[in-house]
Amino acid sequence: MKVENKATALWSNFFRLDMPQIRAFHMSWFAFFLCFFAWFGIAPLMAVVRDELSLTKQQVGWSIIASVAITIVARLLIGWLCDRFGPRLTYTWLLVLGSLPVMGIALAHDFQTFLIFRLLIGVIGASFVITQYHTSIMFAPNVVGTANATSAGWGNLGGGVTQFVMPVVFGLFVTVLGLSDAVGWRASMVVAGVVCLLTGIAYYKFTQDAPDGNFKELRAAGKLPEGKAAKGNFLEACKDYRVWSLFFIYAACFGIELTVNNVAALYFTDYFGLGLTAAGAMAACFGLMNLFARTLGGISGDLFGTRWGLKGRVTWLFIALFCEGLALMFFSQMSAIAVALPALILFSLFVQMSEGATYSVVPFINKKALGAVSGIVGAGGNAGAVAAGFLFKSSLEWPTAFLILGGLVTVASFLAFTVRFSEAAETESKVELEAAKASLKEGHEEFVEEEGLAAVGATSA
Repeated sequence: MKVENKATALWSNFFRLDMPQIRAFHMSWFAFFLCFFAWFGIAPLMAVVRDELSLTKQQVGWSIIASVAITIVARLLIGWLCDRFGPRLTYTWLLVLGSLPVMGIALAHDFQTFLIFRLLIGVIGASFVITQYHTSIMFAPNVVGTANATSAGWGNLGGGVTQFVMPVVFGLFVTVLGLSDAVGWRASMVVAGVVCLLTGIAYYKFTQDAPDGNFKELRAAGKLPEGKAAKGNFLEACKDYRVWSLFFIYAACFGIELTVNNVAALYFTDYFGLGLTAAGAMAACFGLMNLFARTLGGISGDLFGTRWGLKGRVTWLFIALFCEGLALMFFSQMSAIAVALPALILFSLFVQMSEGATYSVVPFINKKALGAVSGIVGAGGNAGAVAAGFLFKSSLEWPTAFLILGGLVTVASFLAFTVRFSEAAETESKVELEAAKASLKEGHEEFVEEEGLAAVGATSA
């Protein structure tokens, strides 16, 4: 799929809401932020839920697994839907339908019903794939890694914000409105669901699929292939071994982030003796690194790509993931809060840079099957979270589980060297990069010329 008129700059156009590329960027990260917020909104309240529903450690573990399990299937499907119907409609329906189980979990009255709603809520985790898809077709090669990483990173930020905001919302319902704990956590989740619903409506109103319009109109004009080709593209992506290498790589970074988002608050409660609010604040520090860490990973991917081509992007991916594994093992051995928190932040830096590095490579694997590749790789993150979840429902102590995960991540980093590109792909990427640079330079010169003329006009007046 060849899309014309991609944006060649992000930061200099950051507030240009008249540009469809910038509107898509802002709406996609914000929608993903809210999905992530709702997805893990129950995590910082689990201490309350556990007490009310009398959940065992094993049942808590199953709820962690359920929250990320269905997302594997959802992400595989959502990539195909993006190729077929476009990101605008796909995101709209995901937000609208996904808001229902977020609100519906308020009806849970025992472990079984809680587990079912926790499972269904995981569908909104597929929003990540649409976010990456939308920014990938809106931004040129010189900045696509940065746009992908920033939109995903700011979206992932919801996982950190929810760690301290949801306890505050819960506290308002309980202390200010006088609701019981049982009603308070349920009301908090209803609020999160309503916001997702409203955002779905806004996404439909304020975005379009591509720089030049929506897929339906572009296909009618013969500018894009028919949506039926999406099925063949998905099968083609499935046959590419590089896609599956990235699947496991993403399992080793985003899968670990999802796991930490689910267990961090309870970890600080059970192993460091912190209260609900304090534990949520500590856990939030992990997610809040998304404010810049994933962006840093994407920017570095673009810089390595500019200097050393597609091979450079892969090399940076290895470095980030290898350091992530070492940092996780280091964190697992910390027993004092004064050193555990800095270790957690260091680990968070590398796990999120690894995610940004991964999706600075994804747009170059198969441009005809961008949605399929994004979906399969994204599903890898949830597959990793499911696998990691079994460690936390076992008899292992959680520090030991973190140590094992760190070792596995370090080993997985070497998979990056299996992601190779042909000389033709390297050449094509270089040509596109030079074209994007030329377009960016031309745009800058036109801007300077217009500013100069305006200044002369002002002086004459």
